[in-house]
Amino acid sequence: MNYQTPLPRKSRHARIVNELGTQIVSGRFQPEQRLPPEAQLCADYDVSRPVLREATRVLVAKGLVRSKPKVGTVVKPRHEWHLLDPDVLHWLLQSDSRHSFYETLIKVRNIVEPEVAAMAAANARPEDIATIEEAYARMELAEDLVGMAEPDMDFHMAIANATHNELLIHLYCVLLLPVRDYIENSATMFDEDALSLLVPRHKAILTAIQHRDPLCARHAAIAQLAGVDNLVTEVMRSEPLSKDEISYDH
Repeated sequence: MNYQTPLPRKSRHARIVNELGTQIVSGRFQPEQRLPPEAQLCADYDVSRPVLREATRVLVAKGLVRSKPKVGTVVKPRHEWHLLDPDVLHWLLQSDSRHSFYETLIKVRNIVEPEVAAMAAANARPEDIATIEEAYARMELAEDLVGMAEPDMDFHMAIANATHNELLIHLYCVLLLPVRDYIENSATMFDEDALSLLVPRHKAILTAIQHRDPLCARHAAIAQLAGVDNLVTEVMRSEPLSKDEISYDH
């Protein structure tokens, strides 16, 4: 029998949260279905009841489950999940229905991002514009979509910060992170010309902000998002749908 050093308490807790969260959002456990009994989960994950209960509390806080004595832990209906929780968003975009949920997510981004660009054009300070320019310069140097991911994230977050609206900045960051991850993970499936199409559209947003033109910034952001939508649509068409995606109702 090989001896394995147990994972640290924090790592075991994170593993339980991640695996159960993934199984719930992917449909492995259906709404109103009970999770396996505590004793079984403790044995499966080789953890104590306190560690398991700590992980369960995290899932409760994310709106995925409810837990009651003598009842157990039950999966909550989808409409009660905290969909803007970063972990829940990540699990949804990793699930079998990721393409369908991406469509839902990008529709929200299409509403928010043009207004963020317009507000940035109206409210940006000189130092904000300098930060946006620096991120764009790094985007121009990227050799592929994977290399563009980080400066692209910095570019959009710099624009959000230029609005000087802390609630909008937080909301936009929550929306942007999973979209960035989705595109980065699918980057190998994009056409080789994708980079040459995306970079100039970001330049248009930058130019509008430099000229403090909210209307042009809004329209430039809409055009940039349309380009991303077209690229992702091509990726979706090239991948076979799973049974879960075919029956997924969003």
